[in-house]
Amino acid sequence: MEHSGFQADRSYTRGTQDKPLLALTIGQAFDNTVAVHPQGEALVVRHQQLRYTWQQLSEQVDLHARALLTLGLKTGDRLGIWAPNCAQWCIAQFASAKIGVILVNINPAYRSSELEYVLKQSGCQWLICAGAFKTSDYHGMLQELVPELAEQAIGHVHTERLAQLRGVISLDVQPPSGFLPWSQLTTLAAATSVEQLQARQDSLDFDQAVNIQYTSGTTGFPKGATLSHYNILNNGYMVGESLGLTAQDRLVIPVPLYHCFGMVMGNLGCVTHGTTMIYPNDAFDPLQTLATVAEERATGLYGVPTMFIAMLDQPRRGEFDLSSLRTGIMAGATCPIEVMRRVISEMHMSEVQIAYGMTETSPVSLQTGPADELELRVTTVGRTQPHLESKIIDEAGNVVPRGTIGELCTRGYSVMLGYWNNPQASGEAIDQAGWMHTGDLASMNDEGYVCIAGRNKDMIIRGGENIYPRELEEFFFTHPAVADVQVIGIPCSKYGEEIVAWIKFHPGHSANELELQTWCKERIAHFKTPRYFKFVEEFPMTVTGKIQKFRMREISIEELRESVNNG
Repeated sequence: MEHSGFQADRSYTRGTQDKPLLALTIGQAFDNTVAVHPQGEALVVRHQQLRYTWQQLSEQVDLHARALLTLGLKTGDRLGIWAPNCAQWCIAQFASAKIGVILVNINPAYRSSELEYVLKQSGCQWLICAGAFKTSDYHGMLQELVPELAEQAIGHVHTERLAQLRGVISLDVQPPSGFLPWSQLTTLAAATSVEQLQARQDSLDFDQAVNIQYTSGTTGFPKGATLSHYNILNNGYMVGESLGLTAQDRLVIPVPLYHCFGMVMGNLGCVTHGTTMIYPNDAFDPLQTLATVAEERATGLYGVPTMFIAMLDQPRRGEFDLSSLRTGIMAGATCPIEVMRRVISEMHMSEVQIAYGMTETSPVSLQTGPADELELRVTTVGRTQPHLESKIIDEAGNVVPRGTIGELCTRGYSVMLGYWNNPQASGEAIDQAGWMHTGDLASMNDEGYVCIAGRNKDMIIRGGENIYPRELEEFFFTHPAVADVQVIGIPCSKYGEEIVAWIKFHPGHSANELELQTWCKERIAHFKTPRYFKFVEEFPMTVTGKIQKFRMREISIEELRESVNNG
């Protein structure tokens, strides 16, 4: 895995180079898979009761690509998609890639002000939207944002608020006036020939932008990570290679498609290996996901730790035969050791892997391997992915010795083109030598395995002692009553910061503050014992299952203001 010629005592590694990167556009890679496995099952969408072979999916993709050309979309134009997981999401992903249109992933949880910001910042010409989802009325928000929709001809919208927007495609069968129904795209396709589509596809280059994903910024406005065909196609391919995916594998994808986990590690990982993509529902539901794994005889399953915890604690889990499972990925947040052990033993995922990354790196830069011992799979995020480099640096930018905590940086094919229309932020994230600075604290062991200590900003400094929330969270997982835990620091006049632990218990279990503090004091240094506990049913989260620690901090500060200042 490691390259010779480097100082072995420094925290720097380079991944293997033995498998060449794919010098293809996403459209070319898709067509190659269709040619090899035309009758293989490509896509199963359980909640829509839809199934496609690769040939059938290809026909849908090409038809909708031609329709988008008929609408006048040019290479480099932006097409927004604001919808939960569905077949149309997948079709739009590959149709837009085939014509060189940049797909802008919009978080299904966004409300009108966030939607307006993203559409304006990316300069979307067209938007695909669902009618409604959970508590969001997408049509209503758009009618409020663009009242001109109902008055102007479809495809010829002119609105001051969104100067570049030309029209909205609705996934509803009968959307309100002014929306173009998705079902009408098949008719529009007739105006563009197969040859015109092929000519557009042949004109594309794999280094061109194909996707913008907005990172859920904890401060300020979200930034649009701009990713190329080369970025995300190869990342999906390398993730699939590590999992050993083949055309015989069936991967359940309950993670959101609007996020890299779903559309890159999921869809592109499957497309590059001829693997079946299976969507259990429009959004994550533990029972539906378990039923899907059992009934579809899935061999792989993706999820963030909170999803696996929900599946493990689902009261009806025992009813489902999960023995077909072999592999999968747990990522998107630090993976608790106890959860990993249970996923392997109770869900038959003997080859489950941990992946680490960020949207800006397409996303995966570190991954454990199928042959890694359990201890490495539960204590590290693996080693540097093929064709990438990792280093850990101190505040002066020097590479630190092995075993020392510093900031993790990544370099290679996966680093984004930059933040859309934001050169200042791009320059702050990617240095002149091409290194992406992750903002995560990490250390590297002698074999090149990396441990994540937490976000730079998450580190707690209490009375001059550095406390890493990740270490404390792992410790709490060893308590029999604790199902999930998040540790944060809040300001305190006496010590600078105090520790707060948010705890979620297993069904039928509980413990009080005093019991937990006593349990801590018998086992860990006194300064690491949380001063405060908050018992919750769930944590504030993004749609992708990422814990919003900044929100937890705000809530804890508000609730504990008096006792912190008096303590």
